[in-house]
Amino acid sequence: MTAMSCRVSLVAVLLGLGATAADAHVTLRPNEAAAGSYVEAALNVAHGCDGSATVAVRVKIPNGVMSVKPQMKPGWSVEIKKRTLDAPVAGLHGKTITEVVDEVSWRGGPLPDHLYDSFGLQMKTPDGAGQTLYFPVVQECEQGVNRWIEIPAAGQSADKLHEPAPVLRLKPKAP
Repeated sequence: MTAMSCRVSLVAVLLGLGATAADAHVTLRPNEAAAGSYVEAALNVAHGCDGSATVAVRVKIPNGVMSVKPQMKPGWSVEIKKRTLDAPVAGLHGKTITEVVDEVSWRGGPLPDHLYDSFGLQMKTPDGAGQTLYFPVVQECEQGVNRWIEIPAAGQSADKLHEPAPVLRLKPKAP
């Protein structure tokens, strides 16, 4: 392979990676974490709504995630909505958990369409390696809204979804 064909191949690969990232919309990074551990993850908002700037990002926290702390962002306010558990569960340091974070909303910005930003969450993942957790997101813009809330049916590929919810796959803890 010549130096020129190597450069052409590298450019093709980089363009392909860029197309994948642009098509991804709102994603969770990292998208894998150890089950039963603490993780810092971020919702990456790649664009606005048909050219309009993002002014709010709202995420629904999946069942089983017992502890969530959102990142504060300059120029944005944060609201945390909680829900009461059906039955109390044992928490750290002998505490009993009776409610958990149900939804986190950031409002502010605006985040222009041609820029991206990340909205951080620190959380404790549930036990159960092999699970996939879905984090439905509603992205509000100055004009319009995107609902990244689609969850694939059993056996369906997420690639076929128009507005897929961000995912976190749980893997076994390292020994």
